[in-house]
Amino acid sequence: MIDTHCHLNDERLQPLAEGIVADFGRDGLSAAINVGYDLDSSRKAVEQAMAYAPVYAAVGIHPHDAKSATPEQYQTLCRLAEAEKVVAYGEIGLDFYYDLSDRDVQRKVMLEQLEIAAGLKLPVIFHVRDAYGLALELLKQNRSKLIYGGVMHCYGGSAELAKEFVRLGLHVAFGGAVTFKNAHKDDVIRAVAPERLLLETDCPYMTPVPYRGQLNLPKYVGLVAEKIEAVTGRADIGIQTERNARALFGINRAV
Repeated sequence: MIDTHCHLNDERLQPLAEGIVADFGRDGLSAAINVGYDLDSSRKAVEQAMAYAPVYAAVGIHPHDAKSATPEQYQTLCRLAEAEKVVAYGEIGLDFYYDLSDRDVQRKVMLEQLEIAAGLKLPVIFHVRDAYGLALELLKQNRSKLIYGGVMHCYGGSAELAKEFVRLGLHVAFGGAVTFKNAHKDDVIRAVAPERLLLETDCPYMTPVPYRGQLNLPKYVGLVAEKIEAVTGRADIGIQTERNARALFGINRAV
């Protein structure tokens, strides 16, 4: 399996990263994508990707930090993206739940970074919360910038909107939240074609049941796979989603 969205660059996981990666084989993981959310975390994501063979990186500015995005930061992110193990741009998007940046600013910065990602020829990792309708509208208007694909990370929208994002050529990723008792996402999971599914943990956040309340780790991605297999009746979700991730992010088997 591949954990397509983790944060080994988080200060809580940095001291544990070497041991976490060393256990990938035992934990059923072949690779993980270490995702940046601001300049410092993007630098660390690349640094860790270069240090650990099965780890890849994504760079970008999260909507929480859109208010502080500058052209100079974009330039630095572009330089970071030149590293061979950077396989995506993100996480970028819209977060109208916390509203830590002005909504108009979030929208502006998302579109600026979408253009940057297209110029870098990288797939995009989208963080969207309480803004799926607007995100869909903006992506439809900018479909030409999605030619390298992308993923709706930690998807929390409806089944109907999931189908619309897939029609735009995007993948849909599910994490530990689908294991929560009140998740009610079975219909959404079934709405996404297996060829468009991805697994993730978003660790150290969103720890799946039965470890909810503890620090999340990449190894728990298997619990997400088990939940999706139970919902879909398929026994090959780990294999299928690994294939999907390798195709989207251009990850070779030799790691």
